[in-house]
Amino acid sequence: MAPNLDPFGRDRAAYQELGKQRRVAEREARRTRRRQAREQSGKRAEHKEGLSSDDEETSTDINSFNLERDRVLKESKKVFEDVVEDFHSLDCIKSRFEVWRKLYFTCYRDAYIGLCLPKLFNPLIRLQLIPWSPLEDECPNFEYMLWFESLLFYGCEELTNTREEDIDIGLLPAIVERVVLPKLAVLAEQVWDPLSRRETSRLVAFMMRLIKGYPTVLHGENRNTQELLRTVVMRIRRSLDEDIFMPLFPKNVLENKNSGPYLFSQRQFWTCVKLLGNILQWDGILSQSTLKELAVDSTLNRYILSALQMADFGEDSVEKCRRVVEYFPVHWFSTLKGQQTLPQMENLCRYMKHLATSLYRSSLTASDVDKRNVRCKYRDIKNPYRDNKDVLF
Repeated sequence: MAPNLDPFGRDRAAYQELGKQRRVAEREARRTRRRQAREQSGKRAEHKEGLSSDDEETSTDINSFNLERDRVLKESKKVFEDVVEDFHSLDCIKSRFEVWRKLYFTCYRDAYIGLCLPKLFNPLIRLQLIPWSPLEDECPNFEYMLWFESLLFYGCEELTNTREEDIDIGLLPAIVERVVLPKLAVLAEQVWDPLSRRETSRLVAFMMRLIKGYPTVLHGENRNTQELLRTVVMRIRRSLDEDIFMPLFPKNVLENKNSGPYLFSQRQFWTCVKLLGNILQWDGILSQSTLKELAVDSTLNRYILSALQMADFGEDSVEKCRRVVEYFPVHWFSTLKGQQTLPQMENLCRYMKHLATSLYRSSLTASDVDKRNVRCKYRDIKNPYRDNKDVLF
């Protein structure tokens, strides 16, 4: 069978496999360097494999992305090369409508130009937004970009006599709805990695700013907002199905904490915990029911709890439970009474109760120092939110 060649004459499968091996080698090299740095600083015990950003990006991926990005930006400058000067920029087109509006406002209004402008300006704004991505560090605020500043005061020459029927007041919110939100949905589907804490934090922070700055656009009844949030949820579900794998080993295989199976299972566990934390960053944007389905049903109960039940009880189990519970929003539990918890978290509570009972029994024959340590661990299990008196878990 003839090999499948790419445009450069390379065997596509072999080249992809070589690239995969190179990325694996780069990740392992970074892990080794960071592990050595932690050992020198005495912080090795504090680090959990799987929570770091070693798996998020490689230098090869970054270089390839930058090269492709530079190529796209260079090509984008040629888009309007064959357009006459009067129509090659946003300012040129905008000025013609401003003259029409100023001299013949009634005709301008009756022609519903205000409703047409967002679609008319769409390709020009999208061209300026090509390099813009809120997933990247130091991404410029789109409100400081040239297109936004150019349209900010569109039609404001009659400030002393504002017309009630002036539909141009909603020009920028309409552009945010029809241009920015669709681009954000594409980024969420094709670029955003839910396993990346940095990308998730940036995307969530940007969404929060949009919600506060454009409440008439970003609400539950807006179609583009619904599509964006639906894309976010589907991308998280795809990550849960394709990126998360929790191996099931017999307990005797995991007794050696330097063995490959143990180290692999630990990395997978903490990677899953990392995804749980990233999902719960969407609290306040996604509905509670959706978040509980993604975080509790699809992540905690499906992966994390099975890994906890597979391991022996010990201090490591207490630390894992504490880290997991810390991610959950406090207000989810603020209205619960007595020893109640969320119905979806009953299984975790039963596990933690069993863990506490097991530790207590094992401490009966221990030394006084060990007993004190067990009591501290017991308190951690009994109430992970003990520093917050408003919450009972």
